[in-house]
Amino acid sequence: MTPRYTITAARPEDLSGLPAIELAAATLLVGRAPESVLSESTSLDVLGRAQRAGHLWVALADDVPVGFAYVELVECNTVHLTEIDVHPDHGRRGVGTRLASHVCQWAASHGYGAITLTTFRDVPWNMRFYSRLGFAVVPPEHLTAGLRAVVEAEARRGLDPARRVAMKRSCAAGVGSEGPAAHVVTS
Repeated sequence: MTPRYTITAARPEDLSGLPAIELAAATLLVGRAPESVLSESTSLDVLGRAQRAGHLWVALADDVPVGFAYVELVECNTVHLTEIDVHPDHGRRGVGTRLASHVCQWAASHGYGAITLTTFRDVPWNMRFYSRLGFAVVPPEHLTAGLRAVVEAEARRGLDPARRVAMKRSCAAGVGSEGPAAHVVTS
C-alpha cells in the first residue's frame, strides 16, 4: 500500500529522525560529493532553531517523517533553501516537489521576494529539478553578498564551487508540477 504523504511544519518530536533522512539521501551522492559532506548531517541544534522559527517542514508518510526542508534568512527579502532531503525509499513519488512547493508557497505568503538555493550542476536530479520548479541559475557575477557567503561556506566544507550552482526563484512565480521528482538532495 502506498503511504499517504503530507507536508507540515516540523514538530519537536520529528527532529531526532531528520539526520538519518539526510544521511540516507546523501548516499545518492556517493562519487559526486566529498566524503566529508556525505557523512555530515545538520545538527539537532540547527534543526531545533529552524523548527522554533517556523522554517522547517517535514514530509510525513502516515505520520512518520520521510523528508524535510528548511530555510534560513540570508538577506532581508530572501530566504535560502538550505536543505531539502527525501529518504531514498520514498523518492520518485513527488515528495521533493511537494516539499519545495510548500516552501515556495510559505515564502510568498510571508512576504519574501525570492528563494535561493545552491545545488550540484551536474547531478541529474538537482539543477534540472529546480529549473522545472521555476528556479533560474544566478551567474557568479550576480551573486548577492548573502548568496556569495553561502557559496564560500560550502567551499570551506569541501564542495567544489565549479560543480555547484546558485539558483533563485521569485516568490511571485508559480511552482511547476511536472510530475514526481527524483530523489532530491541539495548539499
